Amino acid sequence: MDINFFIDFLKHRFTAKTRHGTHSPFVYKLADEVIYDFNLRPDYNAIEEQRKKLYRDDALIQVTDLGAGSHLNKNRSKKVKEIAKNALKSPRLAQLIYRLAKANEPAQVIELGTCLGLTTAYLAKACPQANILTIEGCPQTAAVAAKNFKDLQLDHVELQVGNFDTLLPEVLAKQEKVDFVYIDGNHRKDATLNYFKWCLPKVHENSLLIFDDIYWSKGMKEAWEEIKAHPEVTVTIDLFWIGLVYFKKGQAKEHFKLKYKQF
Repeated sequence: MDINFFIDFLKHRFTAKTRHGTHSPFVYKLADEVIYDFNLRPDYNAIEEQRKKLYRDDALIQVTDLGAGSHLNKNRSKKVKEIAKNALKSPRLAQLIYRLAKANEPAQVIELGTCLGLTTAYLAKACPQANILTIEGCPQTAAVAAKNFKDLQLDHVELQVGNFDTLLPEVLAKQEKVDFVYIDGNHRKDATLNYFKWCLPKVHENSLLIFDDIYWSKGMKEAWEEIKAHPEVTVTIDLFWIGLVYFKKGQAKEHFKLKYKQF
């Protein structure tokens, strides 16, 4: 583990609060009813069974990494089970994203960074009536995700393959508004801020943007601070692993740090 990441983690643990340390009715209710709701739900079962299958999958695929920009593509061979063990969100974190989506009741969901599709599956299970659109940069990883969607009978998921910088503006141009956007890919400051700025014209009172790995690097930490400071942002919740961004009109601008164990 990177020493700076570990130091950031310790600082967060010592400064973050639980639901009882918040003075915002909105954040207290969200923490009490959504963030800290660890009750098991039937929707989790099939997805976690799919995770077990991925952990045993010895298939070798070519992984195209677009995270540093398309001009720096890196192709490496990896076993699916290696990707599953190292890149998938933990059940506890993926299930939190499920609960956040379910509470938000979005008409449409956009995800950047499909990986093997398990977090996408949680989003689809949480929002069975919503349009779920997920974008993945790696064709062979996307192919595994597509198979997982088929196995889980998630026929309302649209999977697009390509560079986020090209596809996201095209997707947003077709949207009248954005309800729920989960950004988990291309962990660079400039890219993250671009995704945020491109979404801004389409956000509304009940929109939720989720940014993954906000402590990933110095650049990601700087991006998170700029997002928090933006005048259209009213409430942010820093859970260390992810950051939640809200745009609730008439609400005082406040930033919260809450404890959350991802394992």
